[in-house]
Amino acid sequence: MRILLVTHYYPSHRGGIEIVAGQLSSRWAAAGMRVRWAASGVTPADGPGAVPMRTWNITERRLGFPYPLWSPGSLLQMRGLVDECDIVHLHDSLYMGNALASRFARHAGKPVVVTQHIGEVPYRNPVLRTLLKTANRTIGRRVLGTCEQAVFISPRVRDYFTRFVRFRRPPAYIANGVDLRVFHPVHDVEQNKRPALLFVGRFVEKKGLPLIRDIARLRPDWDVRLAGWGSLDPATWKLPNVACLGPLMAPSLAAEYRSADLLLLPSVGEGFPLVIQEAAACGLPSLVSSATRVGHEETAGFVCTAEPGVEPLLAELDRLLSDREDLRLRGRLAAAHAASHWNWDVIADEYLNLFKEALS
Repeated sequence: MRILLVTHYYPSHRGGIEIVAGQLSSRWAAAGMRVRWAASGVTPADGPGAVPMRTWNITERRLGFPYPLWSPGSLLQMRGLVDECDIVHLHDSLYMGNALASRFARHAGKPVVVTQHIGEVPYRNPVLRTLLKTANRTIGRRVLGTCEQAVFISPRVRDYFTRFVRFRRPPAYIANGVDLRVFHPVHDVEQNKRPALLFVGRFVEKKGLPLIRDIARLRPDWDVRLAGWGSLDPATWKLPNVACLGPLMAPSLAAEYRSADLLLLPSVGEGFPLVIQEAAACGLPSLVSSATRVGHEETAGFVCTAEPGVEPLLAELDRLLSDREDLRLRGRLAAAHAASHWNWDVIADEYLNLFKEALS
């Protein structure tokens, strides 16, 4: 089977969508599939069969949200990649390259499978909110409504698009997996003397960075560590209990998960972020905004929730951190769940079965 994978970036960009695509593509290649991977060439290509696209990345640099613009020559190159493949697999529907790959595939008579990660994002900026809503109901509806199979990584994202998309087949739900070779618990980790919170993700508004800043300011006896990068710089907070780690490679990130007491992710408008699963696999429970866990009630024992506001988050953090032994018990439950439910090898096979159905 010849698979064309299309994403907005490669895994070295360190976003969850790109990491998911990398895990899948490496396993398909190992299973004997011919994989070609088109994505922005802003960062080094680090996937099997990578075909970097020339890109203008101005929206992420200037506005803080990733929307790479591919050059005309790259789009022409991608059209040739579509002609050479058996099936096209897109990760998300709105990115320029993904939407055009969908169009090229329709014209070439090639089946398309779309994995949709992101749904509605309640940006504070009303212009951004309106633009995203309009894009989802135009570009997103067309890409998801014309593909052979839509796959959602979260029931909440699936339910959002189901309100206005007429699918050709019933949409599938496939959770993301975790690289259990890297993300796993270890014994005899030294406990922190002070409560330690960890954030992992892009430093942007929708991830809840302003809330984390306020929590760190109100609880100076807690250590707050942030791994990632973005348009907001936690170093400018000038808080002595805050450490900005920058972007981390997977082994270093796993060590951070193992040394923290709790992952704090007060983000909005996401499916079920990969960092929650990575943390769980390392034995770290999470506190997330209430909407993030919708549809994932099986994780209630180790993914705790609170409304996205300083007061409700602080109240739940005070409760959880007052009993760190209970947090360790939740962590053991998290690691056991990850090992039995989030195996990438099994998930990669599920996708291959979907591809075979779409081709038939």
